[in-house]
Amino acid sequence: MKTNKFILITLFSIGFIQAQDTKSLSLQEAIKTGITSSNQAILADTKVKTSEWELKTVKNNQLPNVSLSGQFFKLTQANAKGNLIPASGGNLDISQLAIGQANATIPVFNGFKIQNSIKASKNLNQAEISNAQHTKEQIALYITQLYFSLYKTQQMIALTEDYLKSAHQRVVDFQALEDNGLLAHNDLLKAQLQESDIELSLATAKKNNSVLNYQLVTFLQLPEGTKILIPDNEFSPIQTTSDFSVARKDLEALNFAELAAKNNIKIAQGNYYPSLNLIGGYIALDVKNALTVTNAMNFGAGISYDVSSIFKNKKEVEKAKSQALETERQIAILNDKIKEEIHEAKENFDLAIKQKNVYEKAQLQADENYRIVLDKYNNGLSNTNDLLEANVEQLQAKINYSIATSDILQKYYELQYQKGKLTQSIN
Repeated sequence: MKTNKFILITLFSIGFIQAQDTKSLSLQEAIKTGITSSNQAILADTKVKTSEWELKTVKNNQLPNVSLSGQFFKLTQANAKGNLIPASGGNLDISQLAIGQANATIPVFNGFKIQNSIKASKNLNQAEISNAQHTKEQIALYITQLYFSLYKTQQMIALTEDYLKSAHQRVVDFQALEDNGLLAHNDLLKAQLQESDIELSLATAKKNNSVLNYQLVTFLQLPEGTKILIPDNEFSPIQTTSDFSVARKDLEALNFAELAAKNNIKIAQGNYYPSLNLIGGYIALDVKNALTVTNAMNFGAGISYDVSSIFKNKKEVEKAKSQALETERQIAILNDKIKEEIHEAKENFDLAIKQKNVYEKAQLQADENYRIVLDKYNNGLSNTNDLLEANVEQLQAKINYSIATSDILQKYYELQYQKGKLTQSIN
């Protein structure tokens, strides 16, 4: 009795664990998880945070530079002379010297380099934000393609398993016919060969399903061993729109990079100008038994100019201009590429719609063809080859039609990605 109870508890536990490992997942949920929890998404967000800190660091250049310092020295047998020291100063004990200083430098003008550096950093920060958004579009596309591929293997497994049962039953029936001398052994072998081929196709589909499932689970940071199930109602027909506007974030990032490159030209040109700073400070001095100075405030202005920049800086300016031209060419190239990618994606989407109509007709034709061939076979008007071939064509037609709707959706989402609107369209 105790043994039976233990077996029941064990079976219940196994069933509970299996239930825990199975997860029904919609495409929207998968993408939401991917763009928030995947390592790629976290890295993209971290890069944005880094660029924000870089911007704050550049802004600090506007602030005054303030420094405090203090020194204390022990002197040995110092001889001191001066108008403020008595004639007997050489006999004074001035063995200690203490100095305290506070200095502040405020930048006033440096050829607008600080202002343009801040503008450049802001543009680079915006470029990094756009890059992160484009990265999440790429993540969404990768998840979409994995998701649809996983669904297709699940459909293929389900249909192939059904056909494997039919193929196995045909082998059983043919074996009985051969045993009764009503069927040639060669026809039985053909049926057995078809059963083996279907078994191999099923094994391949299961392998592909396992690989795709593992890739998706790993990418989404789900618990290892999770079995993803795709709901049957996930692939309903879509309502297409005539919106052809483009919102590519990789193009937006390049536009911000171009603005930053133009800011860098102004930064380089700023080296032609002198630098002007306001300077202020405080000094306290104490020479033991001889001199004490307090409240020694000082202020003034400092100007500096690198004369060699007249000759050297031209190369820096030309380099900055060349880098800006590089970015401008990259934008032109990407614009052309985007147009080509959108055109190809639109053609693939239109083709998927046409294919579904063809696959629907093909399935009806394959079913009718198999019915006719089977009827002829039963009446001795068709051979085993014709029957098995018609059966395979029927299976392929069912598989093609079963994934036709998902193909349309996949091509639609790929089109939205090329327009920069994949996450928006799914949400």
